[in-house]
Amino acid sequence: MLRVGITGIGFMGWIHWLAYQRISDVEVVAICTRDEKKRNGDWTSIQGNFGPPGEQVDLSETACYETVDQLLADPNIDLVDVCLPPYLHEQITIDACAAGKHVFCEKPMALTDEACQRMLAAGESNGVQVFVGQVLPFFPEYKFVYENGLEKGDFGDLLGGHFKRIISDPEWLTDFYDPERVGGPLVDLHVHDAHFIRLIAGRQPTSVASQGRMKGDVAQYCASLYHFADSPLVISATSGVTMQQGRSFTHGFEIHFERATLLYDFSVLGGEPALAQPLTVLHENGSVEQPQLGGDPVDAFVAEIAEIARALSTGEPSPILHGSLARDAIQLCHAQNRSVQTGQVVNLQ
Repeated sequence: MLRVGITGIGFMGWIHWLAYQRISDVEVVAICTRDEKKRNGDWTSIQGNFGPPGEQVDLSETACYETVDQLLADPNIDLVDVCLPPYLHEQITIDACAAGKHVFCEKPMALTDEACQRMLAAGESNGVQVFVGQVLPFFPEYKFVYENGLEKGDFGDLLGGHFKRIISDPEWLTDFYDPERVGGPLVDLHVHDAHFIRLIAGRQPTSVASQGRMKGDVAQYCASLYHFADSPLVISATSGVTMQQGRSFTHGFEIHFERATLLYDFSVLGGEPALAQPLTVLHENGSVEQPQLGGDPVDAFVAEIAEIARALSTGEPSPILHGSLARDAIQLCHAQNRSVQTGQVVNLQ
């Protein structure tokens, strides 16, 4: 049995809680929150952009702590699940590693490359694993790309592709553009695609060229082209914030393989889901396939946690959730930000 303690009972803490309930041999044995109502099981104030709203939760068999130090002192915890704001990720991860706990940290891993490296070093020096909640590869359309296109090699070699992830201005997040607390659109939003690009390419780009609009010290919106030395890969992305509130979210891709092109485009328009392009496979023989996918969004988090449990049971690092890939994604986001700021190509190696 893998025993988990969750730090931070907000939207992501709630989604993780729901996912844990669906997995055998994994149990939430403790939570940590400063909110007394939540320690008493009243999670009805939690709202999010997917999944059910928060509910009254039975915590009669769950240890409820007010401070992280109390949770880390609990010998009954194997894995600490960090669902706190990004600026707190580094220190809590380091402290959890020092306490001999494995760590599952929500994205973004941290706000700087150096902080990510310190987190990884803490895991290595204490003999524990550090996982980062880059959940995108477990959502059905992206999972299809990774499993069928990369792991199985159904479509031949990867040639490249284009990714997009754009939101309307998140006016309710007062610290969204603060590079020392949340990180801005690249670190907090585009990091999903940066991680996926790093994952499917199998290596970090050698340089990136980005052009966009700044808001203070962070790129508000940009388009990027990634260069891979000695490789024919052609990969680009657009990400960031537009000011029209009618489209609160959109993401998608066009990914090119030797023998197929994969298309996908989803948005939230006027508060309602709008699937402009279901996952579509254009095969080399001219046929068009639209695989039947579906499921509850929480299912992606169930699969993510199951992957963590597998990695811990085997002692093998996760090829998807290992902290080194998340660190590379943060490094890539900062390189794009510097490219927008300077108008120059930024080298990563």
